[in-house]
Amino acid sequence: MPDFGWIIKMALRDFRKNISRLLLFVSSIVVGIAALVAISSFGENLTSDIDNQAKELLGADLVLENNQPLGDQPLDTMAIQSATEVNFASMVAYPKSGASRLTQVRALEGEFPFYGILETIPVSGESDFRNGGKKALVEKALMAQFNAQVGDEIKVGEVLFTVVGELQKVPGQTGITATVAPAVYIPKAYLEETGLVQYGSRVNYNRYYQFEPGTNVEELIEPFQDQWDIDRVDADTVEDRKRSTGRSFGNMADFLSLVAFIALLLGCVGVASAVNVFVKEKLASVAVLRCLGVSSRDVLLIYLTEIKIMGLVGALLGAFLGTLLQYILPVVFADFLPVEVSFGISWISVGFGVITGLFVAVLFAMLPLLKVRNVSPMATLRPETGDSTLLKDPLRWLVIIGILGFIFGFSFFLLDRWTMALGFTAFVVFAFGTLWGIGQLIMWAVRKFLPISFEYTLRQSLANLYRPNNQTVSLIATIGLGTAMISTLFFLQNQLLEEAKFADKEDQPNMLLFDIQSSQLTEVKDKILSRDLPIMQEVPIVTMNLDEINGIDKIENEELPEEEDYSRWIYNREFRVTYRDTLISSETLTDGELIPVGVRGDSVFVSFEKGFGEGNGIKLGDEIVFNVQGRPIKTYVGSFRDVKFTQVSTNFLVLFPTGVLEAAPKFHVLITKTRNDREAADVQADVVRAYPNVSIINLGTIVETLEEILGKISFVIQFMAFFSIATGVLVLISSLIISKYQRMRESILLRTLGASSAVVSKINTLEYFFLGSLASLSGIILSFLATWLLSEFLFEIPFRGAWGAALILYLSITVLTIVLGWLNGRKIINKAPMEILRGN
Repeated sequence: MPDFGWIIKMALRDFRKNISRLLLFVSSIVVGIAALVAISSFGENLTSDIDNQAKELLGADLVLENNQPLGDQPLDTMAIQSATEVNFASMVAYPKSGASRLTQVRALEGEFPFYGILETIPVSGESDFRNGGKKALVEKALMAQFNAQVGDEIKVGEVLFTVVGELQKVPGQTGITATVAPAVYIPKAYLEETGLVQYGSRVNYNRYYQFEPGTNVEELIEPFQDQWDIDRVDADTVEDRKRSTGRSFGNMADFLSLVAFIALLLGCVGVASAVNVFVKEKLASVAVLRCLGVSSRDVLLIYLTEIKIMGLVGALLGAFLGTLLQYILPVVFADFLPVEVSFGISWISVGFGVITGLFVAVLFAMLPLLKVRNVSPMATLRPETGDSTLLKDPLRWLVIIGILGFIFGFSFFLLDRWTMALGFTAFVVFAFGTLWGIGQLIMWAVRKFLPISFEYTLRQSLANLYRPNNQTVSLIATIGLGTAMISTLFFLQNQLLEEAKFADKEDQPNMLLFDIQSSQLTEVKDKILSRDLPIMQEVPIVTMNLDEINGIDKIENEELPEEEDYSRWIYNREFRVTYRDTLISSETLTDGELIPVGVRGDSVFVSFEKGFGEGNGIKLGDEIVFNVQGRPIKTYVGSFRDVKFTQVSTNFLVLFPTGVLEAAPKFHVLITKTRNDREAADVQADVVRAYPNVSIINLGTIVETLEEILGKISFVIQFMAFFSIATGVLVLISSLIISKYQRMRESILLRTLGASSAVVSKINTLEYFFLGSLASLSGIILSFLATWLLSEFLFEIPFRGAWGAALILYLSITVLTIVLGWLNGRKIINKAPMEILRGN
């Protein structure tokens, strides 16, 4: 039976002697635990705030939505009050400068929102808007783009409205939403006068309800659900919004937790590396203890107790920093959150972080710590490493299995899906395995091929990469993975932005005009052609719904078992289709063939986009009945197409043959290419001034918007990647300081043999240059591989290497390593050998 009192006394005595080194071990896990506690606490506070502010998210107790006017509803007489809104995308012009922009127009009638407010500058803007008259509330992003002031006029359709308030916040809307589609509120009384709601306009009709406090809205609406399903009316309650919002931001919290978990794993590798060096330095002390009769088990327990103290201190410090981080996270994620997140200490998260930190410190330290069991008393006379190969030590294999089990279990706890947890575990194993393999390969290559003809300082510094107590593998694993994360982000962002810059590509259009009525088509074309611009595509579009699939309508489909029915939402969506008998450049036929009308009797054969069709259970030959403005048209699936939606073109999920829809009500889309931004603005202003109902997408503006959105997303990801980089830097610092004691002996030996301070300094500088270079290059190579895989198989875009960003990243990490290494060893270099020996 071990004497735990004596073990603890020995552990504390050794801990006091080595406290400076052991505190470095602590730093490796502090950042990871801080990130975990911060994200976990932030997630709990966010969930609580979503629950508390759920009504403000919706602005009402119930919202009904349809793409047709809702008409009278049974709930109209049951509610305390109701409000209506018609919203749609449309051009809004700023007469003072002539600028125009595609926005989300919201024509409002009533006191919506019933919960929360439309926050405006000035504060009186909302009440002024509701007092009547041609007044508008305009989103701050649009005001900034127009350089407009409260009191200016904007033109919505044919009507001029006075801006009485700059919208700061709308219930349920995030900063990203405002960037993509800034809102303009106008009174519903003037909607018809604007002339914007015409055939082909994608219009949503909303009705908001407020009921008596305590009303169970879910039970209240239950009797009307079947009829709403038939009428394709979507009902959204507070509970529905709470669930959907919580699910969305729960997924975000899980992603952020995984990023924090990666930072913690990097710290764990740093712990294992540091403990490995610590154990090697303690082998002589272990041998002495064995000579005095201390069992290998008790020796292991002494050092394990030190590790537990270290892990507890690191976990507590990390939990404290994580709690403080909660003040920062709501600011970082402000553009992505529809609610204001409050600050509060989550003791569950703190306890979870402390337990996790202590557990991982012990788990990852055990792998090198188990080596002390193999140190014999003879090691006092005959130095040995005390090491044993991994294959011959089943306990170390058990620890490795435990580490893999922990990674899988923790990721499963976060993601709640074993397939994703398994994929994440495989990614971690692959990344660490690749970097470990690179490190081992480098050490082998240096040992095998290091030329004897090299200058002594260069040869010595390269040899240090594989000598005892080297940090080559641990630094490549930690710094390399941190570098891979941040550089993959930069590279992928550059890829997406380069692909999005359509305006810079000679063969790509850069302006789309849509919602053009048939009576306006000729005049709009003349305006484009008069400026000597090409009509690159002219496409008619017909809107329709789907009524039946193989004789099964929506009601019958609802009654089928879930594994036998078709995708239920396909019956509710509105299809916008075109007609032609040929493919365009963004399409490739994968199955079947395009069959013109008349080739097979009077049957109509349509073509579905392959992913959409197969994803909804549709097969070649299926009978599909579409409803075109009340007229059913029976069709058959004749083919599937692969459509590149990333290419600027009029891409459609369903394609009809010519000769079927020509007489149907339709609107048109024109695609052209302007020579520069000034010409694009002139065309836009000219068309909108004459035909306000025509909407125009300037792809140059889209690229700017995309850059802004990617910038916000990048900032968030970079903020989270900072934890991995910070952990890597801390591991770098601790590794260099820990290895200082080994380098100290070598430096003393070199100085004793007559080497000058300059020679020793050059050797150390070159060693740190190689370490920094190898670590950063390994991460950059891994990130290029990841970027290529994502570009090729996920985004399906050409791979472009961001060589400039890679060079900056490489130089930054290499210089940091050299500077830290120089600061670490300057005292040794500048002192006489005897002074250091006496100090030891």
